[in-house]
Amino acid sequence: MKGFLRTKTAAVVLSLLCTLLWGTAFPFIKLGYSEFGVADGDVGAMLLFAGCRFFLAGLMVLPVIAVKRGRGVPRKQDLMPILVLGLVMTAGQYFFSYIGLGFTSGANTSIITACASFLTVLAAPLFFRSDRLTVLKILGCILGFGGVLVINQGGSLSGDTFFGDCMVFVSTVCAAAGNLISKKVTTGRDPLLVTSWQLLAGGGLLSVTGLLWGGRLDFTSLGGVAILLWLSFVSAAAFSVWTALLKYHPASKISVYTLLIPVFGATLSGLLLDEPVFRIETLISLILIAAGIALVNVTIKAKGEGHD
Repeated sequence: MKGFLRTKTAAVVLSLLCTLLWGTAFPFIKLGYSEFGVADGDVGAMLLFAGCRFFLAGLMVLPVIAVKRGRGVPRKQDLMPILVLGLVMTAGQYFFSYIGLGFTSGANTSIITACASFLTVLAAPLFFRSDRLTVLKILGCILGFGGVLVINQGGSLSGDTFFGDCMVFVSTVCAAAGNLISKKVTTGRDPLLVTSWQLLAGGGLLSVTGLLWGGRLDFTSLGGVAILLWLSFVSAAAFSVWTALLKYHPASKISVYTLLIPVFGATLSGLLLDEPVFRIETLISLILIAAGIALVNVTIKAKGEGHD
C-alpha cells in the first residue's frame, strides 16, 4: 500500500477523491442544519454540529487502526504533536470559518479559502527542502485562483464584511498550516493514527466550545443523524487519505487540489438542492483549475523532484 501511495497515479486519483468527498459536505451541511433546526447565525449550534462530526470521524478510524496495528493509542511522545495538529487543522480552521461565515458572504468565503493553496505553496519551501518554489507553481496557483473567481461569477471582497473576511482568512491560514504540520507530524508515524487522534482532539474541542457558546442539537431526527454519520464518514475517509498523501508527496503538489472543492461543492449543491449548476462558469472554472493543477505538477516533474 505504501508503494502505491508514493506513485503519481495515487497522488492524482486520491487527491481528486478527497476533494470530491469534501465537496459533498457543502450540500449535506445545509441539509443537516435543516434537519437539526440550526438557525442562521447560531454559531454555537454550528460549532457543536462540526465538533460532533469530526469527533465521530475520529472514532470511525479507530477500528481500522486496531485491525491494522492492534493498538489505537499514540505513544506518549507522539501525543503532543498530534494534539497540536488537531488544534490547528480541525478546531482552529473550522472555529474561525464558522465565525467568519456569520459576517461575510459565501462568495467571499470561497475566494479567501482558495488562498490556502497559495499559502501552502509559498510556505512549503521554508520547511521542506524538496518542495521548491518555482514560477510555474505560482502561475498554477494563479490560474486555479482564477477558476475560483469564475465559479463565484467574478465575486470580489467587500469592505463591509471586513471582520468576517479576516476570520475566514485566519481559518485559511490554519488550513495551510495544518497541511504543513500534518506532513511534519506523519514523518515516522502512522497516518491513520495521526488522523484519528487529531480529529478526536479537534472535534472534542469544537464540541465543548459549541456547548459553552449555547449551541444545542436535536438528535431525535433520524434524517439528521444519518446526515451527520455521512459527514463523519466523509471526514474520516478524506482526512485519512489526505494525511497519507501529505506524508508521501510534496505539500504544494497535494494542496493545490483543494481548489477543486468549491467546484465540486457548487455542482453537488445544484444536483442535491436544485440550485443552478449547469452554467458556462462551472466549465470554465474547472478548466482553469485543472490547468493550474497541471502546472504545479509539471513543475515537480520538470525539476526532477520525484516523490518524498
